[in-house]
Amino acid sequence: MDYVIIILLVAILIVTVISLFKNINESNITERLGKLETNMVKEINDFKFDLNKSLNNDFNSLTDRMDNRLNLINNKVTERLDENFEKTNKTFTSVLERLSKIDEAQKKIDSLSSDIVSLQGVLTDKKSRGIFGEVNLKHIMANVFGEKNDKIYQLQYSFANNTIADCVLFAPEPLGLVAIDSKFPLENYQTMVDKTLSIEERNIAEKNFKNDLKKHIDDISNKYIIPGVTSDQAIMFLPAEAIFAEINAYHNDIIEYAYKKRVWITSPTTLISTLTTIQVIIKNIERDKYATVIHKELNILSDEFKRYKERWDKLSRSIETVNKDIKDIHNTTEKITKRFDSINQVEVDKIDNNKN
Repeated sequence: MDYVIIILLVAILIVTVISLFKNINESNITERLGKLETNMVKEINDFKFDLNKSLNNDFNSLTDRMDNRLNLINNKVTERLDENFEKTNKTFTSVLERLSKIDEAQKKIDSLSSDIVSLQGVLTDKKSRGIFGEVNLKHIMANVFGEKNDKIYQLQYSFANNTIADCVLFAPEPLGLVAIDSKFPLENYQTMVDKTLSIEERNIAEKNFKNDLKKHIDDISNKYIIPGVTSDQAIMFLPAEAIFAEINAYHNDIIEYAYKKRVWITSPTTLISTLTTIQVIIKNIERDKYATVIHKELNILSDEFKRYKERWDKLSRSIETVNKDIKDIHNTTEKITKRFDSINQVEVDKIDNNKN
């Protein structure tokens, strides 16, 4: 019985101890959990604060960088826009200037068109064409040799055979006096190159064109190549480059015919080239003439300088003789002066001795 009571007491004690131990553990765990929860909440709050602070700093830094970048982009865009605007403005101004020039050119073209129409009306008359050729020839001669240079050329020159050339050129020998006559065969040429006409009409015009040229060549050869007066050749001046080009390109027989007649066919361009060459020859001849005169004068000057040298040498020798005489006189003067000084010194010494 007592054994049972003891066991019961022991059991009650064990249960009491276990219950007490359990209560102690639960209370400790609850306290620890509470502390752990508090620490975790604090750490979470601290983490959230640090995270928010870091995010704010990063966001502010990113915002500043974005603002700086946007400002740079804005400045670049503004600068480029200003440059492009300036270039566009210059281009627009240049376009306006060009349009103004084009407008002026158009007006000049319109004026030139009316002038060409009036010129065509003038050139339909044979006499007017003759005057046009003579005026053109006059301008060419004046441009190459100068206005009214009668020593080189003369306009409307009269020969002894009662013929008058449009111009004569006083070229140096062996060329001599060369006659230049202006011709302008236009009607048959225009018909010949008119593509709207039939081949038969154009062939007839070509034949007549060649006959006109041969007649002009014969007239120039017979009138302006005068033995003993002029050169054995003359120049036919065609005021139109197109006619000259047509002859040289497609009518070689005319060139050969003119060559046999000693008549040279020229256009404004080729005549200027020919006259320029003759001008160079004339200048070279004049230069050679003056060179001869200069050489002669230099020879005379050389003789005069030789005489000058001889006279100078003679004068130099005389000056040397006089210089030697002057030097001798100077030496003698020095000696006499010294003697006088010596004599004067002796007299002074003697007087001093007498006084003593």
